[in-house]
Amino acid sequence: MLTQNEILEIFKESEALLTGHFKLTSGKHSDQYVQCAQVLQYPQYTEQLCGHMAESFRDDGVDLVIGPAMGGVTLSYEMARQLGTPSLFTERVDNRMALRRNFHIPEGARVLVTEDVTTTGGSVLEVVDLVRQAGGEVVGTAVLVDRSGGSLDLGVPKQISALTLNVVAYDPQDCPMCREGQPVVKPGSRKE
Repeated sequence: MLTQNEILEIFKESEALLTGHFKLTSGKHSDQYVQCAQVLQYPQYTEQLCGHMAESFRDDGVDLVIGPAMGGVTLSYEMARQLGTPSLFTERVDNRMALRRNFHIPEGARVLVTEDVTTTGGSVLEVVDLVRQAGGEVVGTAVLVDRSGGSLDLGVPKQISALTLNVVAYDPQDCPMCREGQPVVKPGSRKE
């Protein structure tokens, strides 16, 4: 198992921790952003971080792992590889998470949901709902970075994150960087 300092060092070495004025997927603004793709481009880091999280699920009888595109795809694959299960991913169709590519969740399957970063947990909750609607049982979530400081409750039996940060996120109307006129940047894969 990795220590929090070792995990933080991996994020620093891969230059994944950014500062500035960012619009998050949730619509909130923050002066910090974690670009997990910078970490996940290195297979050795992905293997180490996923191994750290997979240990928590080894005895949970996971049948398959699923994550939302884009952030959860690499994590789903590596977690599934380490747990010896298939890996699926969801995609947005008409602004909702959906299974495509003939993916399906067998009735009663024990499913682990992965994601790269959570702030409000919106994408993870969509995937959790999709799994349950398909007849699967969610055994837990494995998130690379929990930006809520550990306060986010996803309503699943087990929530694991490799790195937990307490990052302040502002509603746009309350954002001090906006009041100062700082330009906002929207990193990540969703550009709405």
